[in-house]
Amino acid sequence: MVLNLTATNLGTMPSPADLIFDALREAIVEGRLKDGDTLRQDQIAGMFNVSRIPVREALARLEEQGLISTQRHKGAVVSSLSLAEIAEMFEFRALVEGEVIRLSVNNITEASLAEAIGFAEAFASEADSAQWARLNRLFHCSLYRDSQRPYHLAIISKALDQISRYLRAQLVLTHGIARARREHAGILRAALARDADEAAALTRAHILGASESLICFLEAQRAGT
Repeated sequence: MVLNLTATNLGTMPSPADLIFDALREAIVEGRLKDGDTLRQDQIAGMFNVSRIPVREALARLEEQGLISTQRHKGAVVSSLSLAEIAEMFEFRALVEGEVIRLSVNNITEASLAEAIGFAEAFASEADSAQWARLNRLFHCSLYRDSQRPYHLAIISKALDQISRYLRAQLVLTHGIARARREHAGILRAALARDADEAAALTRAHILGASESLICFLEAQRAGT
């Protein structure tokens, strides 16, 4: 007998652990969950109406990515990065992203350039500061896509996840948005001209400049000034 049903392919649907992981990751990356915030398994399970099993799986994945840590007597908490760790991550980004954009510009497609133009324009005109870090990331990633270096891109994505909440602070609290707009325009011009070396140099300078202004801000903030 053939059942007269409308079936859904459950194998292609996200698992509860995937959904919880994505929701928590987004909240951490966007800064809605702050450094040191405690993630209670029972509370999260109740929010998603699931058992603790998928919650534990999601938290384990977040810990693997360095977004949370497990502390004695507190459980899972949002990771906090030291100034030295933040500076090192920006140094790493400058090294790797500079090379990735150089490789990408040598192979870049018109579709990728068109997408980068769109993201640069959206970033330049966006009034909602909550969107700046997301659009900044999309702009850069659109210029890296054609590098043909999937491992590099995966590592860059992980690094961006770990520092995105600090990057948003750099853009919003250090008046970095005007500088970022100018520097994006320069990187884009180099990409459009297929000048890979110039795009790489400008990308490295862009990342290291953002790091310098962020570290100065955080030093003052953590010193209580």
